[in-house]
Amino acid sequence: MTQHQHTRRYYLSDIPLDEARQNFADALTAAGAMRLMPAETVSLDQARGRVTAEPVWAKVSSPHYDAAAMDGIAVLARDTVGATETSPVRLKLGEHAVWVDTGDPVPEGFDAVIMVEVVHEVDETTLEIQSAVAPYNHVRPLGEDIVATELLLPENYLLRPMDLGACAAAGIAELPVRRKPTVAVMPTGTELVQIGSPLKPGDIIEFNSLILGGMVDEWGGSSVTRQPVSDDYDRLKATIQEAVATSDIVVINAGSSAGSEDYTASLVEDLGELVVHGAAIRPGHPVILGVVDGTPVLGIPGYPVSAALTCDLFLKPLVEQMLGVRVPARERITATFTRKILSPMGEDEFVRVRLGRVGERLIATPIQRGAGVVTSLVRADGLVVVPRLSEGLDTGQGVTVDLLRPVEDVNGNIVAIGSHDLTLDLLASMLHRDNGVQSLSSANVGSLGGLVAVGRGEAHLAGTHLLDEDTGEYNLSYVRRYVQGVDVVVMNLVHRLQGLIVPKGNPKELSSLSDLAREDLAFVNRQRGSGTRMLLDFKLAEMGMTPEQVAGYDREEYTHLSVAAAVAGGKADFGLGILSAARAMGLDFVPLLSEQYDLVIPREHYDSDLLAPLLNLIRGDEFKSQVDALGGYDTSGTGTVVAEIRAGE
Repeated sequence: MTQHQHTRRYYLSDIPLDEARQNFADALTAAGAMRLMPAETVSLDQARGRVTAEPVWAKVSSPHYDAAAMDGIAVLARDTVGATETSPVRLKLGEHAVWVDTGDPVPEGFDAVIMVEVVHEVDETTLEIQSAVAPYNHVRPLGEDIVATELLLPENYLLRPMDLGACAAAGIAELPVRRKPTVAVMPTGTELVQIGSPLKPGDIIEFNSLILGGMVDEWGGSSVTRQPVSDDYDRLKATIQEAVATSDIVVINAGSSAGSEDYTASLVEDLGELVVHGAAIRPGHPVILGVVDGTPVLGIPGYPVSAALTCDLFLKPLVEQMLGVRVPARERITATFTRKILSPMGEDEFVRVRLGRVGERLIATPIQRGAGVVTSLVRADGLVVVPRLSEGLDTGQGVTVDLLRPVEDVNGNIVAIGSHDLTLDLLASMLHRDNGVQSLSSANVGSLGGLVAVGRGEAHLAGTHLLDEDTGEYNLSYVRRYVQGVDVVVMNLVHRLQGLIVPKGNPKELSSLSDLAREDLAFVNRQRGSGTRMLLDFKLAEMGMTPEQVAGYDREEYTHLSVAAAVAGGKADFGLGILSAARAMGLDFVPLLSEQYDLVIPREHYDSDLLAPLLNLIRGDEFKSQVDALGGYDTSGTGTVVAEIRAGE
C-alpha cells in the first residue's frame, strides 16, 4: 500500500459527548490503560501538590510529652485548692512551683500551669496565686494533636501545605506519592515555527504546547513537549511509536480533521484502536480518541480554543484517574445572557463569556466564538454550554456558567458594552494595575448595541459615537431614543479622528470617501449598529451612493484593530477607522473628520463605589497623557459631563 493510499481518512463521526467519553473509557479499561500510577518516595519539601500512594500513619505523637501551653509556673493542681482573692495561696519555688516557658515539658510531679500574668512574686522563693486551677490547666497533654500509629492521611489524597506540616509533626520525613503521569505533547504541522522565528505568510507560531503542557502540569501530570513534527506519515508514525513507548499518555496536536495531510486518525487506527474520530462538540469536533499498545492517545485539533477545550474534556479526567484523585468541579453560578446567539443543532457548544454584576443581576456576555481566537481563552470568565438539541440562546435568557475565575474577581468586573476604542483597552490595563480585583470587561457590539444594553440594565456603561444627521449632534438624541426609563450621565471620553486606514505608503493614492466608488478597490466595513458604520452610511447617502456600489461593503469586522488587520493582511485595500488602530498595525492614515466618543453611564452606577476608580482614572492626567501619545485623539474634554438625561426626557 502506498503512503497516499493509506494516509487519507475522511470520515468524521458525530458521537454525543457522553457517548464519546464512555466509549473511550471502555476501550481504555479493556486495554488495561486505566491504571493508577505506581508509588515513588519524595521528601516533604517536594510533596506539595502530589497524591499519596498509600495511607500515611503517624510515627510519633504530637506533642510527644506533656507541654506547657503558656508562660508561667508548673504546679500540682491539688496544691492550689482554696485560693481566692481574699484568701490567696502561697507556693514555694522548687517545692510547689517551677517556672516554665511555652512548649517546655511539664516537670515530673506537676500537672497544671498557671500563666505568668496572674502570679504574684512575694519574694525570691515565694509566689502567690488568687484562684485554684484544675489538673491539666494550660497543659498540652501527650498526643493532644496526633497519637502515634493513628491514620494521618488516606490513600489518593492531594497534599496541601498544612498536610505536610502535620506529617512533619508526626515524625514523617518522606512520603510515598503517585508518580506523575507523563504526558507527551506532540505538535504537528509543516507550517509550525518556533517562537521568535522570522515569519512569512503561512507560518504559524507553535504556542499550543505552552497551553496544553501548562494545563497538564496544573492537573498534577508531567508534560513533555516534543519538537514539532512535519506532516510526513512515516515521521509521524515513528514519533508516535516512540512517544507511546516512553509516556503514559500521548497528545497529538493538529492533524485530527479530514484534510489531505491530516494523518492522525489513520495513524492511530494503523498502530492500535481508533475509538472516536469526531465528537458532537463545538469547538473541538474533530477530536480523536484511541489506544496504542495500552497507552491512551488523543488527537487534539490544532486551533487553540479547540485544543484547550478537548483537553479539558478528555485529557483532564485521564490524568486525574491515573493519580487516583478527582479535582472538584468548577464553581457554577447563574447569569443573564446578553446577546442572542445561534448554535448548530446536534452539537454541545461551549461558549466563552465575560461576566459582571450589574445591579442585582450577574450578566454573561459572549466573547468572539472562533476556535482560533486564543485571546478568548485569556478574557473568558466562564463557560456556558449550549445543549446539542438547542438552536442557541436568547437575549435575557438565564444560563448556567462554569466559572474559570473566582467569583470575587467576577463581582469586581465593570461591564462595558458598545463601540470599540483603543482607549478602553488602555483604561482596562490601568484599572487592573491599580486595583487588581477589578477588570474592565468590554464587549464590542457597536454603539447602538451598547445603548440597548444600558437600557436593559445589562451594562455599567456604553461607549458610543453616533452622529445625528439632522442636528449634527453626537449621541444625545440616540440616548433619549434607546435608553428609556434610566437616568444616565453622558461623559466625554475622547474626540478622535476618523479616516481611511490604508497600506503603508498609500499605494492606491486614496484621499477621500469618494474613493469608495472606485471599482479597483476592496473595502472592509464595520458591523451593523456601530457608530463607524452609521457614519459611513450617512456619508454614502450624502454623496448619493448606495452600499451596492462599494466593493466589500458586506465584509464586517467588530473592532477598528480588526479593520486595520484586514488591510495589513492584504485582504482589503482600505477601511474606515481611527488613527491609533492604523498606527498599531504599521499602516498609513488619511484623516477625514473628528468625532465625539462618549460614555453613557446609568446614574446609579456613576455614583457607585464600583465605578469610582475608573472615573478617577479617566479624569487623571496620566490617562490623558497616554491617550495623547496614541495619536489621533483630543483629550481636552475628557472626563467632562456632556449631559445628564433623566428617564423619559
